[in-house]
Amino acid sequence: MPPEPSSPEPPLLVEPELDPAEVQRNRALAEALGAVIADGRLHDAPPTPDADALALRAFLAAAPGHRQSVLLRAVWGRLSAPSAPPLVACGPASQQVAADRFGLPVRAVADPDAALSEALAGARAVIDLDTPKPWWGRLLARPELRIIAALPDDALGLPRALMVSKETSGPTGDDRTFWITDSAQSEAPLTAALAEVGLSGHLLVAAGGLKLVVLAGYVQAQDGRLSAAPGALKGVIGAAPVY
Repeated sequence: MPPEPSSPEPPLLVEPELDPAEVQRNRALAEALGAVIADGRLHDAPPTPDADALALRAFLAAAPGHRQSVLLRAVWGRLSAPSAPPLVACGPASQQVAADRFGLPVRAVADPDAALSEALAGARAVIDLDTPKPWWGRLLARPELRIIAALPDDALGLPRALMVSKETSGPTGDDRTFWITDSAQSEAPLTAALAEVGLSGHLLVAAGGLKLVVLAGYVQAQDGRLSAAPGALKGVIGAAPVY
């Protein structure tokens, strides 16, 4: 019988070459992050949400594109997390978007009521919008709690979760306001009625006889135009910056 062919010799291991350009980029990134840490940002008392948004916008000014902006927002969220109030999430979407934006760990809570109780105790609560009952409607009777962020906070997409806090976010120059109404009108007539009083808005979610509408810009709760907007039970429950 002919001899069996011998196995080929394994290839010699080749040591990878170090890319000097990659080393320089990584060093620059490490130095930049080190400068932020050394400046005390991680140890200072957290700024107001609107002040934080303005500082983040200045940080994003150097981002050359959308993908870079998303990455930088995630870096900013992780740098801010240690000095910010504790973060809890209610629902699968909330846990995902909160982890993407602020990093781990994000403590999960069982239901929106528990999340709102955490917010009343001083935490930031991120709660899914896709829930059987309109938990956000309870904020009409809880003026001490406000929406201060909508995640993802990207202007190109729709929010999947809202962040509730005892803090308040003021105008940042690019915001969306969250307004509730019990109007029975469908989306198109409701949007047209808002336009008639000088407001631009669209329906985000409806449940339990209530509608949550996103208004363009920062609209104050006392804005006179809202008194002429459709609905008997209605009101602003907060505002959030977009990037």
